[in-house]
Amino acid sequence: MPSVRSEPVAHDRLILLGTKGGPAIRSGGPSPSATVLVAGGHPYVIDCGLGVTRGFVEAGFHLKELATVLITHHHSDHNLELGNLIHTAWTAGLANPVAIYGPHGTMQMVHDFMTLNRFDIDTRIVDEGRPDIRGLMVANDYTEGVVLDTGRMRVTALRNHHPPIVDSFALKFEWGGHAVVFSGDTTFIPELAVFARGADVLIHEALYLPGVDALVTRVANGARLKQHLIDSHTAAEDAGRIATLAGVRHLVLNHLVPADDPDTTTAHWEAAVRTTWSGRLTVGCDGLVIALEH
Repeated sequence: MPSVRSEPVAHDRLILLGTKGGPAIRSGGPSPSATVLVAGGHPYVIDCGLGVTRGFVEAGFHLKELATVLITHHHSDHNLELGNLIHTAWTAGLANPVAIYGPHGTMQMVHDFMTLNRFDIDTRIVDEGRPDIRGLMVANDYTEGVVLDTGRMRVTALRNHHPPIVDSFALKFEWGGHAVVFSGDTTFIPELAVFARGADVLIHEALYLPGVDALVTRVANGARLKQHLIDSHTAAEDAGRIATLAGVRHLVLNHLVPADDPDTTTAHWEAAVRTTWSGRLTVGCDGLVIALEH
């Protein structure tokens, strides 16, 4: 996954590994949701859509650096590669525990992944002398409120609105005077503006509605898909509205729908958001690095 464009790299930074909404992938197109937040030298992986492992490595990290992973909700474009990310890190020499935080069901999903891969795990432990990965995948189910607080990093969760999924969350990371907020998948909710108030960066999902209209004409389940998108996601104009209400410093559009339609360009996204937001704006793309200013 080559870096498409980047801003100057700082110690604290965001790296967008996957910026596509939805689980399908197409030749030459972007990958599903995955982001790395580097804060105080520590990489936090947020969501594990297909491609997160390769994206993490190609962003310049060694898989042995993996230590903290957070999942916003249990749609496959956000969690499908969770187990495989950590298993691949294990085969690359991971020896430290990885803390995994996700909504209800995460602990069970990790347990089931290890059961599914028991033959490979047991074989590699005996044959290659590896530590038991079952002691390295430390899963935690979270709900609304404080997810983790290490003294250096505090992460809190806000339940957003992403029907039919109930346990879907926005996440706020706060450290050293910084605040970065991920909307997760959600419809427009005013509570998110309160949650994100004054943040350095708001990474918000977005629909480009004319592009959605074109997208649904090309699939067999178009009417149902369009209803889901409208009911469960946020139009680009409303993402701008949240940023304005919250008074954030920088709005980054992510989880784009559509993300791989050549007829929907960066200019289209920007024009839609500029009807409601006049501040700093970035339309996300795979490989983008965003420096977090001190």
